[in-house]
Amino acid sequence: MDEVDLCVHLPSSSTYEASKEAETCMTVLYTIGYEGTDISRFITTLQAAGVKRVADVRAVAVSRKKGFSKRKLAERLAENGIEYVHFVDLGDPKPGREAARAGRYEEFRDIYCNHLESPEAQESLGKLRAIVSEKATCLLCFERDPKTCHRSIVAAEVIEQEASIFDLYGDDPDRYIRNADRLPRFGARKSVTAA
Repeated sequence: MDEVDLCVHLPSSSTYEASKEAETCMTVLYTIGYEGTDISRFITTLQAAGVKRVADVRAVAVSRKKGFSKRKLAERLAENGIEYVHFVDLGDPKPGREAARAGRYEEFRDIYCNHLESPEAQESLGKLRAIVSEKATCLLCFERDPKTCHRSIVAAEVIEQEASIFDLYGDDPDRYIRNADRLPRFGARKSVTAA
C-alpha cells in the first residue's frame, strides 16, 4: 500500500472548510496525538469536537508526559465524561516505532501493515469497528502528525464507506471552539452548530 491508500482525510484542519463528503457523512472517526500538548488542552480539544470515547491504539500506554499514561488518562477522561478503551493489539510493534522515529516511514508502514494481518490485530480491528458506530470516538496515539502515525492506518481500516476521518490537533483547542459550526459531528448528516 502507498501513503495515499492509508490516509483518508478531510480538508486541512487549519481551514475547517467541510467538503461535500464531510457534510453528508453518517459517521466521523476522529484521531489525535498528544505530542506538543498538555492534558488540559488535550481534553478541551476532545470536548470541543464532541468526542465521547477515546480508543487508545498505543502498544505501550505509558508516557513521560504527565497525564497520558493509561490509568491517569482514563481517570481524567472519565472525570470529563469521556470513555477510555485500550486496543493494545492495534499498537505499533517496536520495530515499526523505531523505523518511524528514524524517519523510515515506508518501512514503518510495511511493518505495521504486516502486523495488522495478525489474528490478534484483526480481532481488535473487529472490536473497534463495532464500537465506533456507537458514539463519537477518537483514536489516540502520541505523534502530532497523523501522516507519521499508525493511527491513520488504523482509521482507514476501520471506517465504513460513508464515514470520514477527521484529525484533531490538541495543541490549540480554541480553534475548534471558534469553528465549532464547521466541525463534522458524529452521526450527523450535516455539520451542526455547537450549542
